Amino acid sequence: MVVERKKIRVLIAKPGMDGHYRGAIVVSTALRDAGMEVVYVGNQQPENIVNIAIQEGVDVIGLSNYSAGHLRLTTEVIENLKKKRAQDILIIVGGIIPHIDIPVLKKAGVAGVFPPGSPVDKIVDFIKGNVSVKQPLEATL
Repeated sequence: MVVERKKIRVLIAKPGMDGHYRGAIVVSTALRDAGMEVVYVGNQQPENIVNIAIQEGVDVIGLSNYSAGHLRLTTEVIENLKKKRAQDILIIVGGIIPHIDIPVLKKAGVAGVFPPGSPVDKIVDFIKGNVSVKQPLEATL
């Protein structure tokens, strides 16, 4: 009997009104090419990001930031996850993140931070190494 595991589901969002999307699209494509299911929702407010993540049953939320506001917006996403009792969703953040803010984000609950120039393979490997996919899709004899 072969048991297939469910694919890792990742939601990629741009919290707030940040207009730069290239990095988010590149990462979304790389994750899809690595066999993950990607839900790209573009610009959303933190509460909407969490609601969509829960509705879609994702394993990971990836937040892409280019302009300021990453600390506040990421913290709001994490707070909303706690309110909804969905802290098991892995949070990663990428984009223009000052190095001084990385420890602050990690202390707040972010699992991984990927500044500009991070190889997409590193992001893929990080997600695969940190997400536990438990439910089988189907069993075939």
